[in-house]
Amino acid sequence: MNQDQIEGNWMQFKGKVKEQWGKLTDDDLDIIAGKRDQLLGRIQARHGLAKDEAETQLAEFQERNPTGFFERY
Repeated sequence: MNQDQIEGNWMQFKGKVKEQWGKLTDDDLDIIAGKRDQLLGRIQARHGLAKDEAETQLAEFQERNPTGFFERY
C-alpha cells in the first residue's frame, strides 16, 4: 500500500468518525492521529459522555468499520 492509498483511507475513516461524532473537529482528529485512547477521551469531552458509554460507542463503531487505524495501548 503506498502513501497516497494510506492518506486516502485515513481521510475516509476521518469522515466516518465525524459522521458518528459530529462535534469532533478536524483539529481533534489530527491530534488523535489514530490513537484510540485519545479518540475515546475526545468523544467523552465533546459529547459529554461517561467513559463506559463512550467506550461502548467506540467499540460498536470499530466493529462496523474495521480498519486497523487505531493503535492500542
